[in-house]
Amino acid sequence: MPTKKYDLEDRIVEFAANTALFYQDLPKDAIGNYYGNQLLRSGGSAALNFGEVQGTNSDKDYINKASLSLKELKESRVNLKILKKLDFGNGIRRNNLLDEAEQLIKIIATIIKNKKENP
Repeated sequence: MPTKKYDLEDRIVEFAANTALFYQDLPKDAIGNYYGNQLLRSGGSAALNFGEVQGTNSDKDYINKASLSLKELKESRVNLKILKKLDFGNGIRRNNLLDEAEQLIKIIATIIKNKKENP
């Protein structure tokens, strides 16, 4: 039975899409707009920067682009924690996004660490 190849880019794209869907359900008040817009940007930027990782020509470029993606994922994580404290958005979807952000951060941080240690 063939199995689907694990693809980190697909997971990050899925995360970006899910943050956009989560954003749509946030209240359209000042707080919801502020944190929602920030989450929309950081979640999308994490995916777009990771897309650029695929086209790098050197380990230095790879680490730089992957670090940008990591930074955006960390921003998304903090944003989701704030939204959790505020009890904004769908709790199950928010918790799933927070869990996925944590996993993606660990994966990308490990990749960066390994690239630095084994150029």
